[in-house]
Amino acid sequence: MHAVLSDPIAMRYWSTPPHTDIEQTRQWVQAMVDADPAVCDDFIVELDGEVIGKAGCWRLPEIGFILRSDHWRRGFAFEALRAAIAHIFAHHAIEAITADADPRNNGSLGVLRKLGFTETHRAPRTWLVGGEWCDSVYLRLARSAADRF
Repeated sequence: MHAVLSDPIAMRYWSTPPHTDIEQTRQWVQAMVDADPAVCDDFIVELDGEVIGKAGCWRLPEIGFILRSDHWRRGFAFEALRAAIAHIFAHHAIEAITADADPRNNGSLGVLRKLGFTETHRAPRTWLVGGEWCDSVYLRLARSAADRF
C-alpha cells in the first residue's frame, strides 16, 4: 500500500497528502485491519499478487477507492468497486452507499457515474489537504439501483 499512498499523482485528490514514510502507511493499514467490521468494509486491491489500491467503505455508508496511478484507465477501479458494492449491500442493511469526490477528479467521477451513482449536491472548501482547500461533489447509489451488482 505504500506504493499507492506515497504516489503523488494517485494522492492528488485524496483526503491527505502523500505518505512520506513507510510508518505512516503501516499505521494506515493497521487502522484498516483493526476497524470495527460493523462500520468498516474495506478491501485491498491486488493484481497478479501485487497491491495496486484499495476499495470499500472505511466508514459505512461512504465508499472510497484509490489505485496507484500506473494502473488507471484499465478498468480496475470499476471492477474493484463493483465487487465491493455487491459485497457491502449483501452484508449490511443500508439503503444507499455514498461517495465524496473532488469535482476536479474526472476519472473518479466517471467511474462512480458508470456504476450508477448520482450526484446529490456540492459543497465548497470541504477538505484542507496540504494547505489547499478542496471542494466536494456528493454522490449516492441506492440499494434499489444496485440490483445489477
